[in-house]
Amino acid sequence: RPEMKSVLVVEDNPLNRDLMVQLLEDRYCVITRGDGETGLRAMFELEPDVALLDLSLPDIDGLELARRVRQDDRVKDTPLIAVTAHAMPGDREAALAAGCSAYIPKPIDEDELFEILDNLVGI
Repeated sequence: RPEMKSVLVVEDNPLNRDLMVQLLEDRYCVITRGDGETGLRAMFELEPDVALLDLSLPDIDGLELARRVRQDDRVKDTPLIAVTAHAMPGDREAALAAGCSAYIPKPIDEDELFEILDNLVGI
């Protein structure tokens, strides 16, 4: 639906990707990619309103993806939300330093996710 904001979900785990689609599809136009390389291409080609980046991706990790997005004038202002199951001390700081706008540990708290999305892109 054209009036919906678009969210790009870059997540290599198919189950997690499907869960994110189910969670978001009623409120957002959801685009998914399964690795950092195709996620980065989708950022440049589709220019989504917001992106959810798994930090543990097999090729380009979420932090590197965020850094590359921030260097490109077309998408440098796109809100990026880091999502990770490996919530270790310093992860949030590393994600924010790489250019992410927010950080959410897995398992995802749905209320927290929608609050962050509403604050970043407002629907």
